Amino acid sequence: MSSISSVGGSSPYSAYSTIPAGGKITKASDDAAGLAIQEKTTAQVNGLEAGKENLTSAKSLLNVEDGAMAGIQDYLQSIKELSVKAMNGTLSDDDKQSIQNQIDQYKQGINDIAAGTKYNEKNLLNNEGSLTVATDSNGSTESISTFDSATAALGIDDYDVTGDFDMSKIDDALNKISSQRSTAGAQTNGVDHALTYNSHAALELNGFQMDKEEDNSIKAYQELKTKQALDSYQLILQKQQQEDKAQKTLSMFM
Repeated sequence: MSSISSVGGSSPYSAYSTIPAGGKITKASDDAAGLAIQEKTTAQVNGLEAGKENLTSAKSLLNVEDGAMAGIQDYLQSIKELSVKAMNGTLSDDDKQSIQNQIDQYKQGINDIAAGTKYNEKNLLNNEGSLTVATDSNGSTESISTFDSATAALGIDDYDVTGDFDMSKIDDALNKISSQRSTAGAQTNGVDHALTYNSHAALELNGFQMDKEEDNSIKAYQELKTKQALDSYQLILQKQQQEDKAQKTLSMFM
């Protein structure tokens, strides 16, 4: 029987590992080049999936940031409205002070938003800078901006309508917030684009890998059936040889 087992060689038959593995190559001895391609594809998919997680977090951060800046913008619009009222020459000093008190509350609200807007302990609106987000394992990144949207940075920290005042400071502050929101919006679009690309690329690579695994399974199954047929044929030949040998031995005594 030893000659039967030697038909496929002494090493384990690749189909026995490839078929149960669903077409995945599990040993370099089965297909070294195929295993290298498989591992590279897996690494690319894993990198894209990790990048999707990073990008999803970045998009959430940008949504938080934009929502907070919308609140600051609302405060600035209210301050501008009150400033227009304060320009009424018929108001008394007490009236103007009451308006200023309301403006001071709005300015405090702006600073509270700027100080309290965070994502995973990252300050978003009182520390101008940028955050780098890796989008895959090939070194691709997206840059996410953080801003300084406190009243001092907006140029209205000392804004006071009880005396002579320049309402253009509020317009400048509104323009600055609008610019910041525009930047955040453009970065959100960039993140969305990267997310779409990652999803499409991962889908394509997974499809390629599944096709390869299906091809490997079919090939392994065909090879296995061929080996089984050869083994059966070899067994028949051995049995025939044994019968012929027995017949020759018997004829010598007749």
